[in-house]
Amino acid sequence: MTMKKFRWTPSQMDRLEHAVRKGLRVAVSRRGTEFIVVAVRLTQKDGADALVGHLPMTGDELVFRLQDLESFQVIGD
Repeated sequence: MTMKKFRWTPSQMDRLEHAVRKGLRVAVSRRGTEFIVVAVRLTQKDGADALVGHLPMTGDELVFRLQDLESFQVIGD
């Protein structure tokens, strides 16, 4: 089963960049699994834009290539 990839618009990128600047929580879905992370920075991974976030409960850092995400939502503002 292939999951539908999320299509990024300029408005959605602005919201994601705002979440990084403010250190907000972001819900992202990748390969059918949802993660809630605190947005840390945007970077490049394997030549693609990526979100770096940390898990609030453990502090573990996770990297999500934006092209691999199926959905995203900024939580709070």
